[in-house]
Amino acid sequence: MKQTLVIGATTKEDRYANRAIRALRSHKHAVVAYGLKSGTVEDVEIETEWNPDWDIETVTLYVNPQRLEEFRDKIIALKPKRVIFNPGTEHPEFIQELQENHIHPEIACTLVMLSIGNY
Repeated sequence: MKQTLVIGATTKEDRYANRAIRALRSHKHAVVAYGLKSGTVEDVEIETEWNPDWDIETVTLYVNPQRLEEFRDKIIALKPKRVIFNPGTEHPEFIQELQENHIHPEIACTLVMLSIGNY
């Protein structure tokens, strides 16, 4: 089953990445969560080690553009269909690179997309 990768996952319930994991799970989406610290959100373990073999359809970003630098090549190597740039994560050079690699970038909000049935 293809999954959504949440980059910037946290156990802090007031953070948008945490809210996104919970919303994705409530909509029955399979989730891989990647963050700096291990923990659990709903039934999802936060991974702290990158796995190049994850089967990912969508990547949703919750890290600032500077922090995103370390993930650019790793994300492209996963060959997702799309990458969602949530507010504050926009990165013009990475968006261009995704397009060159036939990966659809979306500047959107995962939470809004889920709430209106447009995910």
